[in-house]
Amino acid sequence: MYGSLAGFRAYALARGDSAPTDATNEAATAALVRGSDMIRLRYVPNFLPGYGIDFVPPGSDMPLVEEAAYIAASIELKTPGFFSKTYTAAEQKVLTEVKGIKWTVVGESSGVYASMPVSTLIDALFWPYVSDPDAAGFMFRSVGPRSCDVA
Repeated sequence: MYGSLAGFRAYALARGDSAPTDATNEAATAALVRGSDMIRLRYVPNFLPGYGIDFVPPGSDMPLVEEAAYIAASIELKTPGFFSKTYTAAEQKVLTEVKGIKWTVVGESSGVYASMPVSTLIDALFWPYVSDPDAAGFMFRSVGPRSCDVA
């Protein structure tokens, strides 16, 4: 778990959210654990080299993962299980025609995290410090025997 129950409550109160303070210790802790799980599974593995769970961004007074876990925990406290939804490709659609009953896929459904619920605030926090697993990359290859030998 990232952060602490006291830190979660103080962070939320400073932003006018008394829900973590009003919740029981068990409910608030469970939300913080679920929020931390989401950060650990979604963002931490994608840190760019040189950044880690102890990284404190310039202008911040707490580690990035801790602040993100508090944001995720607030969402989880209001909607338990928000970040652990299960989707099928068929659910990522919108009704676009009634007479012929036509559905259209919405958003990008082929990305690594395309079916995962997202907090735009958490995405904004991590954006400068994580790699995009769906970004185009490059690599060098050689074909044939000894094609990589250096003379």
